[in-house]
Amino acid sequence: MPSYSLPDFESKICPPAELAERIAALPRPLVFTNGCFDILHRGHVTYLAQARALGAAMVVALNTDDSVRRQGKGDDRPINPLTHRAAVMAALSAVDLVTWFDADTPYELIMAIQPDVLVKGGDWSIDKIVGSTEVLARGGQVHSIPFLFDTSTTATLRKIRASE
Repeated sequence: MPSYSLPDFESKICPPAELAERIAALPRPLVFTNGCFDILHRGHVTYLAQARALGAAMVVALNTDDSVRRQGKGDDRPINPLTHRAAVMAALSAVDLVTWFDADTPYELIMAIQPDVLVKGGDWSIDKIVGSTEVLARGGQVHSIPFLFDTSTTATLRKIRASE
């Protein structure tokens, strides 16, 4: 019987305490985005590929389970725990590093990482993107990428629940 080990993509998962060293090894310009990414769908992967195309490497920061719950998405959210969401995110070729944050916003993480490019989805105006003022002041870029697909984890869950 062959023995199996964790896939290589698991090495992209980085605890916040180890970020400084791991970020230093990534090529620039560095893209940063964040979110729950609870049930990954076509909208997510399209957005992530578009975001990654804006730089040489991309860091994705995930909300912890407690942080997701505080967003008011529903009592049963997230559906997938952080460890599972991080592994799925790390498996994507567009993603170079995955970390997480427990605060309500990723502001402190953005200040620590100092990304060259800050990206959120089209439901965020640039002036509302946390950290945009600071990234722009350093000469970086901030992008709000328009949605190409009408997809939503919340809508998917509504559909599933309606069929029960």
